[in-house]
Amino acid sequence: MTTQVSVMSGSFGDIFWDLPPWITYTPGFDLGCSIYVANPTGVEKEYALIARLSRENALITEESLPVFGYAWFKVAPGDFVRLRGALRFDESNADLSVLLIERETEEVTDSAATRLVDPQGTSALPPSWPGAPGTSENGFDWSSMLAMMFPVMMLGMVMVTAKPHKEKTETKPQVESKKLLPAGKGQ
Repeated sequence: MTTQVSVMSGSFGDIFWDLPPWITYTPGFDLGCSIYVANPTGVEKEYALIARLSRENALITEESLPVFGYAWFKVAPGDFVRLRGALRFDESNADLSVLLIERETEEVTDSAATRLVDPQGTSALPPSWPGAPGTSENGFDWSSMLAMMFPVMMLGMVMVTAKPHKEKTETKPQVESKKLLPAGKGQ
């Protein structure tokens, strides 16, 4: 069953978390996070959380996230709850979405998502957009950047070693003339 996010996303509840848009994740380890669920309505609402892991629009896994041991939890009107926990998956290089389900409609009212990136071959830079020019299957093609920078680095090294040397000239010691101070009063 595929649940679609409606255009009115967030009208019955909002979800957000402290995870960035992408994160390096090693399968089998805990991924700690804080999830915030807000009830913007004027009445108490019940919600459920569903974690969905997918790759290229293919569902890998989907599971309910219990809150305090229960599938459904309540949020007071105009209030929010902060849920601290950890998620663990056996996959990486996938998209993680946490869906907020509102009990009355039993539909997805909002979602939060992040990309789990395998730590092998990652750098300090975020992964490139799939299909972008100059990218390989694993992300950005750094060889083209190196090819552009190599001539500049070589020129810099040549310039440093090619500094002109000053010719040694004979210098004469300078003699300063001392001025005598005028005699003061009473001398």
